[in-house]
Amino acid sequence: MALSEQELLRRQKRQDLMAMGIDPYPADLFEVNVTAADIEKNYENNKLDYKNVSIAGRLMSFRIMGSASFAELQDSTGRIQLYFRRDDLCPDEDKTLYNTVFKKLLDIGDIIGVKGYVFTTQTGETSIHVTEFKILNKSLRPLPIVKEVDGKIYDAFSDPEQRYRQRYVDLIVNPHVKEVFIKRAKIISTMRRMFDDKGWLEVETPILQPIHGGAAARPFATHHNTLDMPLYMRIANELYLKRLIVGGFEGVYEFGKMFRNEGMDRTHNPEFTSLEFYVAYKDYEWMMGITEEIFEKVAMAVHGSTTFKLGENELNFAGPFARLSILEAIEKYTGVNLGELTEEETRAYCRQWGMEIDDTMGKAKLIDEIFGEKVEANLIQPTFIIDYPVEMSPLTKKHRSKPGLVERFELFVNGKEVANAYSELNDPIDQRERFEEQARLAERGDDEAMAMDEDFIRSLEYGMPPTAGIGIGIDRLTMMLTDNVSIQEVLFFPQMRPEKKQELSQEADYEAIGIPAVWVPALQKMGFVMVSQLKEANANKIFNDLGGMRKKLRIDEKMPSKEDVEKWVS
Repeated sequence: MALSEQELLRRQKRQDLMAMGIDPYPADLFEVNVTAADIEKNYENNKLDYKNVSIAGRLMSFRIMGSASFAELQDSTGRIQLYFRRDDLCPDEDKTLYNTVFKKLLDIGDIIGVKGYVFTTQTGETSIHVTEFKILNKSLRPLPIVKEVDGKIYDAFSDPEQRYRQRYVDLIVNPHVKEVFIKRAKIISTMRRMFDDKGWLEVETPILQPIHGGAAARPFATHHNTLDMPLYMRIANELYLKRLIVGGFEGVYEFGKMFRNEGMDRTHNPEFTSLEFYVAYKDYEWMMGITEEIFEKVAMAVHGSTTFKLGENELNFAGPFARLSILEAIEKYTGVNLGELTEEETRAYCRQWGMEIDDTMGKAKLIDEIFGEKVEANLIQPTFIIDYPVEMSPLTKKHRSKPGLVERFELFVNGKEVANAYSELNDPIDQRERFEEQARLAERGDDEAMAMDEDFIRSLEYGMPPTAGIGIGIDRLTMMLTDNVSIQEVLFFPQMRPEKKQELSQEADYEAIGIPAVWVPALQKMGFVMVSQLKEANANKIFNDLGGMRKKLRIDEKMPSKEDVEKWVS
């Protein structure tokens, strides 16, 4: 691994600290009794409470000014200015702690603990007058320093791929990113509190399952060596939660990770978080009401209001939400009543509209595709799409008054589905027939069709009370409530392609373009770890920097001429 000049310098500072008897990674605790946000909020009204503070965090800037200096410390709550005065830190003759340790061996990114008292500078900035400090962690990599001049941001750590791969750096230098995840946690805790108040039980169900069920999706497959059997990462937890309703619980819920081996885009990640809950003796009409209550409460928790901005739109999470059947919605936006058409007539419309379809798709699948193509993008305000064809919903109870339909709804907001709910099918004979129909779809090539689950059917044969159930996508809901258009922004660690390793040129590669081997280490330390980088560099700068690196590395060799260096880069 080729290290940059900064990385080499920081490693040397680490060694220098150790040589002085200072452990740059101490094991003992550092007592913290205040935060940056606490000082900022309360100091002016309670100055006597801040005469003896102890705080820890990361150094984010320095202003060295002889015998006194300023720095900025960032903890988990924000930033606070620090004031260091040499004679306060080193009251005796030995000034090493300030002159050497503080001024020469500390870097931006280092984590320190400080003690002192809070005061207000002549410019009116609340600061900590440091009376002692301790190094808690020596940072070996320089942070990308974001600078702001006259309201303009420079050198921002903003490349999405870098930010998602190195979320730890993103959180350090882009503090606003933390707010997204604080709001995400608030969404979940608000729901959990609501469910607990209703007496429902939070449970955990298997992630590795012998049969993938509960949704129409492609699973990730694995193999258990001891049992010598295939297992699947769950695509949904529905069938296990309903087994618990059979067992006698009247309300159960789970915030769980789901895994679907499908495409990735701005709203899909192969690993995502879903809330599912099931309540006995309820139906989908009741569930629509409770869903409106949930969405109102999370909007209030995050924004203090049920209305908020999402891009150019202002959303309103106050119920009641609009309701349309899926066939009504399609007719509204296409003018075609699919309920009166055969499968082949429906397929003909798909072709007429230029949609990509194939012969494995039955009418229900075609309706789903048409809805996604023609309707979804129009559903900006929260809208319940209800009463789906029975073929689209193999786990849903048939509609009590509309033949051929089921009691199901999906909630759409800003053109995206965020919830899916049913009056749950509890007739074991009907359920077996639905699974058999799914098997026939699988034989036609539908790789998202559900598999037969004999144990689930057996559980229904013992009797499941009338039940309402729902799944809510936590990631998409968080996107909406934090005004983000990409799911990667609301996941700490989204799935990424493998990082490309930088290929380093070998000594022979440098020699091949006329560079003597003795100068190769110097060029690599200057950052030219690939020969191709030389072709884009300025020969005069290389020549000048090489002189400094020759001294630093103590290379006992005559400097190459400027003409020689120009040949290297040409």
